[in-house]
Amino acid sequence: MDNSKQIRLTSSEISQLWAQYLNDSGSICMLTYFLEKAEDEEIKSVIEFALGLSKKHIEKLTAIFNEEKFAIPHGFKIEEDVDLNAPRLYSDTYVLNFLHQMSMIGLTTYSASLSASTRTDITEHYMGCLNETMQLFNKAKDLLLSKGLYIRSPYLPNLEKVDFVDKQRFVWDVFGEKRPLVAAEISNLFSNIQRNALGAATLVGFCQVAQDKEVKKFLTRGIEIAKKHVILFGKKLEDSYLSVPTTWASEITNSTAYTFSDKLMMFFTSGLIGLSIGYYGTGIAQSPRVDIGVMYNRLMVEIQLYSEDGSNIMIKNKWLEQPPIASDRDELAKANLHNKK
Repeated sequence: MDNSKQIRLTSSEISQLWAQYLNDSGSICMLTYFLEKAEDEEIKSVIEFALGLSKKHIEKLTAIFNEEKFAIPHGFKIEEDVDLNAPRLYSDTYVLNFLHQMSMIGLTTYSASLSASTRTDITEHYMGCLNETMQLFNKAKDLLLSKGLYIRSPYLPNLEKVDFVDKQRFVWDVFGEKRPLVAAEISNLFSNIQRNALGAATLVGFCQVAQDKEVKKFLTRGIEIAKKHVILFGKKLEDSYLSVPTTWASEITNSTAYTFSDKLMMFFTSGLIGLSIGYYGTGIAQSPRVDIGVMYNRLMVEIQLYSEDGSNIMIKNKWLEQPPIASDRDELAKANLHNKK
């Protein structure tokens, strides 16, 4: 018997396991639909692999929650949140790029979950998730490469000698002529363009099939924000004469039939917003150029306000499942006092 399982789960472990359950249950709905509509056999095999991982994770997480006598999240269910008979909404090319991006996000998320875990069985679980997600990443990347669909970040000239910064304008030249972008700045701008472009395409599809008018309006606003961010990031690359990645706007069909529940689409959109905030923070931390940091800060405020509006819609419709929360000691004390009267 593993003695580590006698130790209670910490708040860090609980939060990661809870979030993973919601994400994987939502992924099962979307991936099952993607698999149902896929036509390319090679892409279908990658979808099947990803779907198998999410199902396996849900089984593992359910077992952990049951063993801990911890409530299992409601999450998302195929019978409630997706119509598998709905017409095709996204192309196979979109789905393959979606899987590639999600695998990269998964590697980041599972690394954070691993570092936040202490109990041996939980760390082993996340080590397994990392290994499986690396396999998914390689499958999606290799297939994109073989099909000529992989978009590489810009190349830089070979570094011939080591040099040191000798002028403050390397950092502080806000209004004058800007120095060329350093490699980390290019990488973050390029990746944020790709994520926003894929996010915009995702929301276009969501908006077409959303049922609630308020949700449609919210998703439309998200599309405009993502497009604007793509333009701003692209301008920074163009100013340094670097290539800008393409978008996936043409990979959505004209279907307007009910496909995913508004609850699932709002959850997924909220997740994308949260990820963007984190990636923009990384962009600030890794950019010595002040104007880029200022840009990221401004855009973070914009999407934080957008996120708040999304949360309000979810709360209003009772779609926001409350995560594990600390005991309210004041309320407990008041309740105890009331019972004694």
